[in-house]
Amino acid sequence: MTVKIAVLGGGHGSWATVAELAEHGHEVRWWRRNAEASEALRATGAVGVRDYRGSRSVPVGDGAGEINPVADLAEAVRGAALIVIPLPSTTHDDLAPRLAPLLTEGQVVFLPPGTFGSMVFAKAVASAGGSSEIAFAEAGTLPYLARRHGDAEVVISGYATRLPTGVFPLRLAESAFKTLREAYPSIEDAGDGLSGALMNAGPIIHPPLITMNAGPLEHFAAWDIHNEGTQPSIRSVTDALDAERVALREAFGYGAPHFPLADHYATDGEEWMYGRSAHERLTDSGDWREKIDLHTHRYMVEDTRLGLSLLVSAGRWAGVPTPVAEGLLALGSAITGRDFYAEGRTFENLGLADLDRAGLAKLLQDGVQS
Repeated sequence: MTVKIAVLGGGHGSWATVAELAEHGHEVRWWRRNAEASEALRATGAVGVRDYRGSRSVPVGDGAGEINPVADLAEAVRGAALIVIPLPSTTHDDLAPRLAPLLTEGQVVFLPPGTFGSMVFAKAVASAGGSSEIAFAEAGTLPYLARRHGDAEVVISGYATRLPTGVFPLRLAESAFKTLREAYPSIEDAGDGLSGALMNAGPIIHPPLITMNAGPLEHFAAWDIHNEGTQPSIRSVTDALDAERVALREAFGYGAPHFPLADHYATDGEEWMYGRSAHERLTDSGDWREKIDLHTHRYMVEDTRLGLSLLVSAGRWAGVPTPVAEGLLALGSAITGRDFYAEGRTFENLGLADLDRAGLAKLLQDGVQS
């Protein structure tokens, strides 16, 4: 079935998103803040794709199966059944109030992943007096391991084979999942929006890698934190951090599967979000050997500042200790000279801290009221 889809953003994930969804025959409109880049892509006429199937081109145009770059945000989302936002969570506070007045009843907004961005966007819609019948979904990871090469090519070294996803508000889950699976058949029902947020793998993988590799990252011109930067000591920290995430999920009443991160690194056993041997495919690609600025890279300002602050605040609210998350959050704050918890996506900053369990459950089920 052909679906009208808007894709918002211009990063690596957005390039992979528009290419895959257009290849599957959907009507894809692509909005980026950089209007000149959109016009340049239209002049180029195609997006190049390289993956396990080889190299090919996806045409630029305005029909089904083509990528349609548009400069106007309202035009991009008008009439779209699904709006995919494969952007870092750091963009949400700016984008949500711009997007909120443009959304209409029945649309599904997909944040892969979201760091509980579903709450940010839902609150923006409520503030704008918008429809309460808009679903916000967030997944445990981006559906792609991707890097842009050159001016108009994206290399996709992995596709998600299992994509745990939560929906906010939960009462809209049935219709939302129907729309989502037309675009992403690998989506699995993870329950409500907070459950989806607590599936996010980024705040588990990336904060140990960027803080514990700080020396090599500052010393070398380029460093692959997923390859030589992933040593047994760092994996031990990652496992301990993931155990805190799973304990949090259980404290909130969410059952298995929890998609433990150990499966990402395993070559056998339970299939993780990107299938088996995902870590090997990632390191073999060489695309993650890069210069990382400790003060600005999204592993620090998104996954550490926003992702870990969410985990720590959720733990404090639920009475679940998160010492590893708190320690890494403190390290990130010390490295950057910022207070990541004060700036973070916490229960306090989201307006959830004063809710009791019944109040939180009602909010996750019913949504934000205007």
